[in-house]
Amino acid sequence: MPVAYINIGSNKGDSRAIIERAIALIEFQSGYKVTRSRYITTPPWGYDSPNEFLNIGISMPTSLTPQELLDTLLSIQHRISPDSHRGADGTYIDRLIDIDLIAVDDRIINTPGLTLPHPRMHLRKFVLIPMLEIAPRWKHPILNKSIAELIADI
Repeated sequence: MPVAYINIGSNKGDSRAIIERAIALIEFQSGYKVTRSRYITTPPWGYDSPNEFLNIGISMPTSLTPQELLDTLLSIQHRISPDSHRGADGTYIDRLIDIDLIAVDDRIINTPGLTLPHPRMHLRKFVLIPMLEIAPRWKHPILNKSIAELIADI
């Protein structure tokens, strides 16, 4: 069964409780228990804010297609907070919850609604550090680099 890698972050409200709610909903809807990294705290990526992000990486087996899984994750994200992740000018803003599908095994997908692996994962320590804990042997199928090599490149 394919394994999905997901990153969850929050920098608004009770971040730990919000993330735990997202994980519980993911486990409930998928029927699978997730493997999780430790929480890490990082500054916002792509915009300025005094509010740091709390992030966690999770992995789980999935019987869903990558698109079905993404739709499920976005539904959970919207259920927790329907607010946009971008301001009126299109830039990132603080958010209660952000759930990103990072990869599904070593699949390469590039459709209008889904790109896997996540197109900016290799630029984000808040994705790579948790992923190193939950999938240390995973290799980026396009860049042909391990998670440790991707971290060293940043």
